[in-house]
Amino acid sequence: MPKGLADDVAKNLVMVARLIDEDPEQAYGYAKVALRLASRVAAVREAAGFAAYANQKYSEALAEFRTARRMTGNVELWPVMADCERGLGRPEKALEMAGAPEVHKLDKAGQVEMRLVAAGARRDMGQLDAAIVTLQSPELASNSVQPWTARLRYAYADALLAAGREDEAREWFAKAVESDKDGSTDASDRLAELDGVEFVDALVTEGEAPEQPAADGDEPQAPAEAATDTDTEADAETPERNED
Repeated sequence: MPKGLADDVAKNLVMVARLIDEDPEQAYGYAKVALRLASRVAAVREAAGFAAYANQKYSEALAEFRTARRMTGNVELWPVMADCERGLGRPEKALEMAGAPEVHKLDKAGQVEMRLVAAGARRDMGQLDAAIVTLQSPELASNSVQPWTARLRYAYADALLAAGREDEAREWFAKAVESDKDGSTDASDRLAELDGVEFVDALVTEGEAPEQPAADGDEPQAPAEAATDTDTEADAETPERNED
C-alpha cells in the first residue's frame, strides 16, 4: 500500500477508535471511509465491524468480523461474533458458538467474554436459572480484580435480580462497585436503586423534576480496539453521517 494511502487509512482508523464510544454514528462514517480505501486490510475490516456493532448493525458487523477472521485466522473475535448472533435474534446460534472448539483457543479475557455472551443468550431465551449458572465460574468467585471483573459481577447481579433474588443481587452489585474503578458499569446506580436512594442533580433548577438514572440492559459490550490514538483528527477525512 502506498505511504500516502496508508496514512489516510490510519487517520480514519484513529478517528474510529476515538469516537466509537462517544459518537458511534460518526465513528461508523470514518470506518466506511477506511473500508473504501483499504478493504483488503484485516484491521480495517475489524474496525468496520466494531463500528457497525456499536450502531447495532449486527448483520453488517458479523459479515465484517467473519471477513477479518478469514484474513487473520485468529479466534479473538469469536465472542463478539456470537453476540452479533444474539443481536440478530438467534440466541441458539450464540450458544452453539459458546460450545465450539474455538472457545478453547481464546485467552482468559475472551473466555470470560464468551461466558457473558452465553449467559445473555440464555436470558434471551427466558432461561434465567441457566444464565445464573452459566456465570458461576472461578473468575466470578475470585477476589482478584481483572479488567473483566466488574462486568462479570454486574451481569451476575443483574441476572439474580431478574430471577427475584434481590438480597443476593444487592450483594453482587456491591461487589461490582468495588471492582469498577473506571465506571464501566452503572452498578453504583443499581445498588442505590435497591437501597431506595434517589439522586437529585445539583444543577436542576427549582420546579424541574430530576432525571432518574437509567438502568443498563443485559446486552454485553465488546470493546473496540481499532487503532492507537494519535494527534490526527484534523487530517482525517470527515465522513458524512450515516442516515440509516
